[in-house]
Amino acid sequence: MTLPVFDTAAVQKAATSQLVLDTARAALVAHAEGRTSVPPPLHMEFPGADGDCHVKAGWITGAADFTVKIATGFYGNPQAGLASNHGLVCVVSARTGQIRAILDDRGLLTAWRTAAAGALVTHAMARPDAATLAVFGAGEQARLQATWLARLRPVGMVLVHGRSPHRAAALCEELSAHGLPARPASAHEAAAADMIITTTPATAPVLDADQVREGAHVTGIGADMPHKNELPPALFGRAQLIATDDHAQCLDHGDFGHAVRAGAVAEGDDIAAGALLKSPVDRPDNAVTVADLTGVGALDAALASAVLNELLA
Repeated sequence: MTLPVFDTAAVQKAATSQLVLDTARAALVAHAEGRTSVPPPLHMEFPGADGDCHVKAGWITGAADFTVKIATGFYGNPQAGLASNHGLVCVVSARTGQIRAILDDRGLLTAWRTAAAGALVTHAMARPDAATLAVFGAGEQARLQATWLARLRPVGMVLVHGRSPHRAAALCEELSAHGLPARPASAHEAAAADMIITTTPATAPVLDADQVREGAHVTGIGADMPHKNELPPALFGRAQLIATDDHAQCLDHGDFGHAVRAGAVAEGDDIAAGALLKSPVDRPDNAVTVADLTGVGALDAALASAVLNELLA
């Protein structure tokens, strides 16, 4: 029997935004409740090509499938007309060990589950009346974070801060075409937004903790390897609520871990992001809140299985 291989077009057709959001939410809750099996990720770096590779696996207890995913990020690719991110997902039966299918999605499901997780957690932790959004970074994930958050709550002006003024302006035009007013902004101005999402491969903090306003929420999604760092330790020190998608991962290679090692917070000062999605907590209007998301293999497993079921239906 020939192994089914589904390309990006097929995956994109099956993975509706509502399916992705619902699946990501359920998987984050399951992970917070300890109903998942997620081994430590494998990381490789390619400094000469400004690239990296992640191999992640995951399973939700009782699910019919588990997955093994390869995801790459080569950040100079756009200069050559190539996408920064690539990858595929192998869906395997958790009952027989047989490979059910390959989703040759070119990193699409990783991008979408990252966007869904960021949007869900930002929406849950930000003030109900928070409207101004700032994104640090001007690539695909910055666009997705803004547009997916807008599916969950009204978003006013989007401030875009990127290293390349040209790419920042282009993203603003694209967001405006999606009905989201947007304009380029300095790091200082972006740091003063109601909601901030950082989407960069930075190795040093991209914003100043003192410039983040009281009552703001910050979600960092770019620090997914030990050498990466987007959020300053002092920001975690200011936070009254800190959420992590995976405590051990965020300690090992997330911004939360940098803050713990710097002495800004203690190792146990975080709460599982999935727990907040299941049972939101009250937050003072002037509280600073922070989420550190490093990407959990259980989300890949749940989403890939859900998409495959749609494809085979």
